[in-house]
Amino acid sequence: MSLEPRGQFGSKIGAVLVAAGSAVGLGNIWRFPYVMGENGGAAFLLVYIACILFIGLPIMLAEFSVGRATKKNSVGAYKMLDKKWTLLGYSGMLASFFIMCFYLVVAGWTAYYLVSSVSGELSQYSSAVEYQQVFDNLMSNPWLLVLYTWIFVIATHIIVSKGVTKGIERISKILMPVLFIILIVLAVNSLMMPGSEEGVRFMFEPDFSKITPKVVIQALGQAFFSLSIASGCLITYASYFDRKTSLRAIAFQVTILDTLVALLAGLIIFPACFSVGVKAGVGEELVFVTLPAIFNQMPGSMVWSSVFFLLLVIAAITSTIAQHEVVTSYFIDEWKMSRRKATMLTTLFAGTLGTIAALSLGVWSGYTIFDLRFFDILDKFTANVLLPLGGFFTTIYVGWKMDRKMLVNEITSDGALKKTLLTTIIFLLKYLCPLMMLIIVLDSLGLY
Repeated sequence: MSLEPRGQFGSKIGAVLVAAGSAVGLGNIWRFPYVMGENGGAAFLLVYIACILFIGLPIMLAEFSVGRATKKNSVGAYKMLDKKWTLLGYSGMLASFFIMCFYLVVAGWTAYYLVSSVSGELSQYSSAVEYQQVFDNLMSNPWLLVLYTWIFVIATHIIVSKGVTKGIERISKILMPVLFIILIVLAVNSLMMPGSEEGVRFMFEPDFSKITPKVVIQALGQAFFSLSIASGCLITYASYFDRKTSLRAIAFQVTILDTLVALLAGLIIFPACFSVGVKAGVGEELVFVTLPAIFNQMPGSMVWSSVFFLLLVIAAITSTIAQHEVVTSYFIDEWKMSRRKATMLTTLFAGTLGTIAALSLGVWSGYTIFDLRFFDILDKFTANVLLPLGGFFTTIYVGWKMDRKMLVNEITSDGALKKTLLTTIIFLLKYLCPLMMLIIVLDSLGLY
């Protein structure tokens, strides 16, 4: 037994917002728009929504079932169900830990840009070239990189240390509504810009000729990563659900909220880009180089820039909380630690590796392994190995190995809910989901 009783979410709305917070992050607001911009706009969006509904939603439901059935962290869950599959639990836990280590660094960038926006520093510049120089200066300043990384390390630690109900659930009930309000305000502002209708058409008028195998793989990958599949987050959070919680309802609500955030992010970025004549698919520098230049052309640029980077900070903290809790829960369950000790140990490990990852972008950039900096190693190992393989084997286990009665009981809340779509869900988990996950694995390994 662990040293303290296992936590449980205090309300259904709290469970939904916490689970949504684990999925909603920089992937929705930073990655989704530029990937969509690079892959055909509305055509990509159609494929992405199909992937969310037929692949993402069933796998999310599967991971929820594993978590609530066992009331364990990702490692303990698979160990309890079948010791032969324990390695799958470790894969999810390690993926979440490694993601957290480099995510804390990127989150630190958002905090730096928020401070720079509020102080008026960003409004001093006018061109993308100047904003590129701002970003390059940040990368070359080890003190700033480490300082802002640790700001997020400490903030995440404080929230997780307060526990499931008083820490994670309470902050999610505050931050997630604020996040949606900011998204809506920014989207309305972008839609009011001259020429914004071109950006809306780009998002919602599909050119079906642009749907290619590459676009399908990109959409599938974005859907997979956006929902935090195979990272241990969904299993860990579901272990805090009570028996009355409808897993089908919460999975559907989370996917809707996650997709809505991505769409709102698109409505912020694409109308603004088209309004000022900037190419929609400008790549990863979109948020930190292109958008500040666009904001500077708006009336009240300092305000809009500050509000946008506040949005990114909120999205980042909801994700780092989830990733931290995955590892903290592992230490509590498997090492029989108190939450205080488990949280501290996780924070120290993540902060140390996060510091190394931050420095590897600048002063330690010359130290590489296979021409990869430490930051890139954490990123690529999780994105190309742990997450795809974890997702594939998750579908194999739940679809083919998990006790069918247990799975049915979880999906129907012990028979309290009708078995509507149950046959379809199980069919997707057994056949379509493993096939699509295999495609992601082959693509990530460069074999497809």
